[in-house]
Amino acid sequence: MKIGMVCPYSWDVPGGVQQHVRDLAEALIDEGHEVSVISPADDDTPLPPYVVGAGRAVPVPYNGSVARLSFGFLSVSRVRRWLNQGGFDVLHVHEPGIPSLSLLACWVASGPIVATVHTAIPRSRVLLVTYPVLRTALEKINGRIAVSEAARTTLVEHIGGDAVVIPNGVATRRYRKAEPLPGWPGAGGAIGFLGRLDEPRKGLAVLLKAFEILGPARPGLRLLVAGRTGDADEVLHRVPAGLRDRVVLLGQVSEEEKVRVLHSVDVFCSPNTGGESFGIVTAEAMAAGLPVVASDIDAFRQVLDGGQAGELFAVGDARDLARAAGRLLDDPARRAELSAAALAAVAQYDWSVVARDVLRVYETVMLGRTRVAVDLGDFP
Repeated sequence: MKIGMVCPYSWDVPGGVQQHVRDLAEALIDEGHEVSVISPADDDTPLPPYVVGAGRAVPVPYNGSVARLSFGFLSVSRVRRWLNQGGFDVLHVHEPGIPSLSLLACWVASGPIVATVHTAIPRSRVLLVTYPVLRTALEKINGRIAVSEAARTTLVEHIGGDAVVIPNGVATRRYRKAEPLPGWPGAGGAIGFLGRLDEPRKGLAVLLKAFEILGPARPGLRLLVAGRTGDADEVLHRVPAGLRDRVVLLGQVSEEEKVRVLHSVDVFCSPNTGGESFGIVTAEAMAAGLPVVASDIDAFRQVLDGGQAGELFAVGDARDLARAAGRLLDDPARRAELSAAALAAVAQYDWSVVARDVLRVYETVMLGRTRVAVDLGDFP
């Protein structure tokens, strides 16, 4: 099968959607399919052989973060050329409701089109107002996928219609084994965090408060933090002076380093306060066999099997987080139990399973339809 896939966010900036697109494309290629991805990317960005760059993206505030999107007539031209040259059996767009390449592809393409919605956000007045403009593009979509029930609800409330829920995939084998970073986790124990430090919804402030509670009674306990830092000094100044040398900020890390980070801690923490539709980083920690402490939001409750595969704490409650993490640090048997439960629970999200479900959607929308073609109608 020849599959065209559209990533709306800049390829060179780490993010859950970009990783989903990359891993899905590679899983489908491993199954023998021909896949081409188009994505925003600076012209000098090194790209995998299956990715076509669509030019520089611009930063736009979106869902409590800053998304790097590509939109405009140059992007339209590159999408049209990619579609004309691709001869795709099916077009798979991601996050078609935002102003980027996926929406443009829907506007200019016709034929079998599948869309995946990743975002879970409250009912948006902006999207409700702009939907009449978007409708001509979104009505071309033949098959809809949501990565979670929360994302499905977002789709129903903002766009209408329905979707099949197919979760994010995890390349579980990638996370199974790795050498810890030198000197980690250490005799006093270590808690890990992965995420963008400059986004309040990722919950680092909650974790730092919990560490302030845990640290004084545990002289050897350390906190290992990886992700885009923003102002590292500002982060450290949230921690009492006596604990700052036990908070290690690695900054942005590569995929290989990320796996080593996960194998360098005793407990992984997902303290997010909301805005998550699935929890891919949490699932990756589970694939590494880590006991997880996560805030009790829908996305984490789902991936942690209702709390059977990890500890849940009250959202935004640093004391409850400190209690949950402290119990795990003191109980190796419980950590081993949660590690086994996490590995069993995350198996259903392995890409070998998820990619097959996506292929079934492709096959359904292709029935009785011709290949993807460029629509000759005018771009709005």
